[in-house]
Amino acid sequence: MTDAPLNTSLNMPLTFGWEEWLGLPDLGLPAIKAKVDTGARTSSLHAVDIEPFGTQSRPRVRFVVNPIAGRHDVEVVCSADIIGQREVTSSNGETELRYFIETRLDVEGRLIPIEVSLTNREGMAYRMLLGRQALESMGALVDPVRSQILPPRSYEVYTGSEAPAVRRPLRIALLTQDASNYSSRAIIDAAQSRDHVIEAITTSRCYMNINVLRPEVHYDGKPLPQFDVVIPRIGVPMTSYGLAVVRQFETTGAYCLNRSNAIAASRDKLHALQVLARKGIPMPVTAFAKSPKDTDYVVDLVGGAPLVVKLTKGAQGRGVVLADTRLAASSVISAFRDLDAELLTQEFIKEADGEDLRCFVIGHKVVAAMMRRAKIGDFRANLHQGGDALSVDISPEEAQIAVKAARALGLQVAGVDILRSKTGPKVLEVNSSPGLQGIEKASGVKVADLIIGHIEGRMRPIQRLGAKSPRLLRRE
Repeated sequence: MTDAPLNTSLNMPLTFGWEEWLGLPDLGLPAIKAKVDTGARTSSLHAVDIEPFGTQSRPRVRFVVNPIAGRHDVEVVCSADIIGQREVTSSNGETELRYFIETRLDVEGRLIPIEVSLTNREGMAYRMLLGRQALESMGALVDPVRSQILPPRSYEVYTGSEAPAVRRPLRIALLTQDASNYSSRAIIDAAQSRDHVIEAITTSRCYMNINVLRPEVHYDGKPLPQFDVVIPRIGVPMTSYGLAVVRQFETTGAYCLNRSNAIAASRDKLHALQVLARKGIPMPVTAFAKSPKDTDYVVDLVGGAPLVVKLTKGAQGRGVVLADTRLAASSVISAFRDLDAELLTQEFIKEADGEDLRCFVIGHKVVAAMMRRAKIGDFRANLHQGGDALSVDISPEEAQIAVKAARALGLQVAGVDILRSKTGPKVLEVNSSPGLQGIEKASGVKVADLIIGHIEGRMRPIQRLGAKSPRLLRRE
């Protein structure tokens, strides 16, 4: 294919009729009927839901095209670079400020770059207008008497079983309390670099309209738009309210990267360990009791001192204490219970020597791993407690256990912490909102980009069935 002016086999200029079937493959529009109008200087394309995004150095625009006049149930979601914003005066004398994009026109198998303005042509018979500027760039002629001189196309490409093979720009919501931290920024940058529209939403500022007909999530005094995807990154202090927000997004039809029930299961350490045990996943011996009278019994169940005492809803290494003796264990357990805190006791894996593995699972694969080493004098290999992150190679068994643990809790993205013991790898914890800074630095893997790639793989383009239906469906 070439971008040279088109000519026929007889070296004659290409001739258009006053209406023609054309294609815009870069936008996922293999067939669109256009009016060819030498009276119009610029070309225009029907577009709705027009919204700019991208960066100052590379401004982009996302928009929706209904390629078939009168068929609002058939949509194609498009994105393109913005080359300018100019005023255009229509044939009826109205002036409109429009975004201009450059895309390629498919004419008889050749791809020709043309400029197109985006405007709502809902009341027009043709979804595209091919203007004088584009015709001149092709060296084409127009026969105003004839129509459809070029080979015909069909709208069946939109209503058949297969949609056009083009990656769709997604509208993504990132639920977070801090859009400026490393993990949030990495995800935002990765999504924007892959031409998606992403918005950081502060979880605590969401509020909900809970009703049967039209469930909504509101923010800053107005309902949020329909998101294709929601990426929940909910901090532990925000767990209860954050889960309610995720559930509300689920009722709107959005695909949530980690669903609310999976996040809830992972946040309750006792519940998570019970699920993992039921699935046969190895872990340190763990005991749980409510009554102070049972303290000696739970200490014995995990093999006596030294042992680990852990809050069931702690995070980042907080609420985890190593008790070296039975007396110390009894004192720590008593102190936590006086605070009305739920806790569990756990076998201490001495041979781990202050080291653990963080395996980052996306889908059914460990995409990156690191070894975390505790600072001197501490046994908690957590980066938030001053630990170090090192590159590491994990065994096939460790990778398999990590994936199995994430799947057991229903998590699509998870950080699985594993201890290396004398009897093999043991799962310590499964994190539903794992940080990205340590793992990306230690492994050299762009994990954020892999997360967005995974989301793309879970989505497929469809024709919408109604005005409030989601534009994309999950791949099951």
